[in-house]
Amino acid sequence: MQSHRAGNALAAFSFVLWGILPLYYQFLPQADINELLALRILFSVPFMLLAMWLIRRPLPTIRTILADKRSLLMSAIAGCIMCVSWYAFTWALTHDQVLAASLGFFINPLFAIALGVIFLKEHLSKAQVAAVVLAIAGIGYQVWHYGELPWISLIMGSFFALYGLSKKYIRYDALTSVTVEAAVLVPFALLFMASLWIKGDSVALSADTNTLLLYIGAAPVTLAPLIFFALALNRTSLTMVGLMQYIEPTLQFLLAIMLFGEVFDEVKAVSFGFIWLGLLLCTLEALQSTFRKKFSPAESATL
Repeated sequence: MQSHRAGNALAAFSFVLWGILPLYYQFLPQADINELLALRILFSVPFMLLAMWLIRRPLPTIRTILADKRSLLMSAIAGCIMCVSWYAFTWALTHDQVLAASLGFFINPLFAIALGVIFLKEHLSKAQVAAVVLAIAGIGYQVWHYGELPWISLIMGSFFALYGLSKKYIRYDALTSVTVEAAVLVPFALLFMASLWIKGDSVALSADTNTLLLYIGAAPVTLAPLIFFALALNRTSLTMVGLMQYIEPTLQFLLAIMLFGEVFDEVKAVSFGFIWLGLLLCTLEALQSTFRKKFSPAESATL
């Protein structure tokens, strides 16, 4: 029971950290996203190795990684997919589009549901079907009024769902997987930063020390929540993780409206309302399923 509570606390803490990430990026307005991504990749590997050493997880060996070539390939694919999602997310946070980032994470579970049906042959429940239909209605309402798709939100939500799908085919443990995902991209990040340095076009390397440290800090501030999340997975249920994942976009939504002064007009209210209703139906269904399993006659008879 104590381990379960610790797992819940770790999971909640990880989502809170993700939720308040916009506060960090307020110190990097109009940042060069390409350099931010490259430096995050470069410093992710040493940070992950340090984190594993601190929590006394065995460090991955080259032999172990190369022994599973399928996982290595899928880690490379997952790393590329995450780059796209993270690029869109960072652009939103550094260009006064925190509300778009929030929407992206709210619709992410619905993309994950769709991918589960297409690739994993999963069957949709009535609540999940309703949630997908409501999400389409919400996005469609925005398109109808604004005349354009919420591209940043859709890219974030879809690519993060694809990232989750790719992780299904990786047999490394969670922390090793994240490390390998960054490691395979390090040569490309090094070449990119080296070319900027030679040309003298680097924003980060020519900036003051504080700005450079903020660019480098993008690695630990985005990976720390992931480490807490990975530690939580072995200590709590996936149902609880699924229910708590809405902490992140909710905090981002509140920051966008209350702190950053982004406009939440009637159109966005209706659009978010459709999506929230669908997520509420899925949440209620998950709670009902958990309640039934916990208090099933078969289980009660063994007590």
